[in-house]
Amino acid sequence: MTRWLRTFEHTIIRCLIYMMALIILISTIELGYLLIKDIVSPPVFFLEIDELLELFGFFLLILIGIELLETIKAYLQDQVVHSEVVLEVALIAIARKVIILDLKEYDTTVLIGIAALILAIAGAYYIVRRKLRIDLSPNCGVPQEEKEGSQ
Repeated sequence: MTRWLRTFEHTIIRCLIYMMALIILISTIELGYLLIKDIVSPPVFFLEIDELLELFGFFLLILIGIELLETIKAYLQDQVVHSEVVLEVALIAIARKVIILDLKEYDTTVLIGIAALILAIAGAYYIVRRKLRIDLSPNCGVPQEEKEGSQ
């Protein structure tokens, strides 16, 4: 029974990978189409601010898709969801929201909340990256005095 569930899970994850790849491909083609359409429409080679914001938002949305694909791939390989990749996706998503945000529509408390969210995610990302760097260092766990004495 366990083997069947593992096979089923791997099949579903592979399907998700293929579907995510297809979505990313279609989105990239659509981004290219929008970019060309905006560039060739009068005035030629000049983009309005709203067009730029739309393109940047779309670009970041594709990056989020790529990071989600990386998360699914990592889960398939290691059977573990890597918190570093999840935090990267969260940072890209909140950056996308900030880029396309219309400041006139939100009051100060919402903006402070978004700022706090960015700081919390960035802090968590820093801690996870630092922990990974320490765990991967060759003399992990050896006090500095012992490292210097052995040289």
